[in-house]
Amino acid sequence: MEETPIQSFDTWNTWAQYIAYGLTGLAVLILIGHILKLSATSDSKNKYDYINRSEINILMTCSILVIIAGGLYANSFIAELGMLWLFVRIFVTVSMGLIIGVIVQNLLKFYYPFYIEKRLKKLRYKPRISPKTGKPMKLLSEEEEDVYLDEGMQAEEEIYSIDYDVWVDEETGYTKIEKYAGHLHALQCPECNYQTFRVAREEILKSPSSTEEGELMKHFECGYCGYKAKKNYKIAMLNDTKQSEETATA
Repeated sequence: MEETPIQSFDTWNTWAQYIAYGLTGLAVLILIGHILKLSATSDSKNKYDYINRSEINILMTCSILVIIAGGLYANSFIAELGMLWLFVRIFVTVSMGLIIGVIVQNLLKFYYPFYIEKRLKKLRYKPRISPKTGKPMKLLSEEEEDVYLDEGMQAEEEIYSIDYDVWVDEETGYTKIEKYAGHLHALQCPECNYQTFRVAREEILKSPSSTEEGELMKHFECGYCGYKAKKNYKIAMLNDTKQSEETATA
């Protein structure tokens, strides 16, 4: 079989290594930037939002860059190679890259959320420091916080679309209200046990009034195994400030 001349691969080998080093360096810089951003963010809520919004996407981007870099570097030492084996090598490299990419994606999608949820929970309930006194503030209970929420905020909490945390400096009366998505994070699926059980849609079965409670149905679906379930929730009466009670249905 006629081989491609050695000279035709010299430029490729050189540039493949340069690009591999560049992509790896870019991935490292992105990761370092992420770590520095976390270190520089002192406010727990801002750090919570940043981790929740960006961390998995950043890790996936870095992984893709490293996988591409690895594929280029692994093919930067070609001496003599026929056209047939060149195509075979390209096919194997792309296939391995896709396999590794799928593995990394699954790790970030199905396993990493367990770890990230623990960090987010710790950040959410970390005592806030009052800018007035420099002392830790008190996190109010669901019953206590309603005094500080307007009717719209209470309505959002009643249908579980938004959850508010109210921190109060009891010495000065300074108040800080933090907003969280009520069903943003996936739950652990009762079927496959992965952290991929999310609210697919919500349906108000009965609107609340000043004399009667309302009823909300949430439809859950697992993003991994496809398991589905429904749960009914009571919505408090319009003038009732007590926390809505949850009733599960099979």
